[in-house]
Amino acid sequence: MKLTSLPEESHHTTAYKCPCCGQTYDELPLCFGSDKPDYYYAIPTDEREKRIELKESLCVVDEEHFFHRCRLIIPIIDYPEDLIFNVWASISEDNFWIRMDLWGNPNRTQQNPYFGWLQTLVPTYGETLNIKTLAFEQEVGHIPHIKVVEENHALTIDQEKGITYEKALDIVDKILSEAHS
Repeated sequence: MKLTSLPEESHHTTAYKCPCCGQTYDELPLCFGSDKPDYYYAIPTDEREKRIELKESLCVVDEEHFFHRCRLIIPIIDYPEDLIFNVWASISEDNFWIRMDLWGNPNRTQQNPYFGWLQTLVPTYGETLNIKTLAFEQEVGHIPHIKVVEENHALTIDQEKGITYEKALDIVDKILSEAHS
C-alpha cells in the first residue's frame, strides 16, 4: 500500500466561519448527532422517567423498544476527514442482549451485523426515520458503525460513493443555519 500526500486541490482551509452567526471555528465541524432516538420524543414528557431507560449509547422504551447509538460515516472524497453523524437505530430485543453480553468483549468485532431501522433525522437527507440499516460492532469503547442499506436513498448513495468537500460544506452550512434559527 502506497501512501500519497493530498492532491493539490487541498486548498480547503481548516478554519470555518458560520454563514449565519459569523462564529469562526478552528476546523470545519464534521461531527453531528443526537443524544436520543427520535422515538424518545414520542413519549409524553411526564412519562419519560418511568417508561424510558436511557444510557449514553443504549435506550429501552417500555421494555419492548430497543435502540443503540451508532456512527454513520459519509466519506469526503477530496478531504482527509469524513462527515460523521452519531445516530440511533432500533435493534431487536435478542440483538440488544447480544450487544449487552459482548459489551466488554474484545472479540465482538466478529459479531454479524445487526439489522435495524434508523431512528434519527439526519439533516439535509430528507426522510431518514425508519430506513434500513446494518450496525457493525467496533473495538471495545467504540459505538458500532452503521451502514444505511435503504435502496436508492440519498444517504445510502452518499455513504457508498462519498461526497465532495463542497457538498460537505453545504451540509454543514445548512445544519448550522438551522441550529441558529
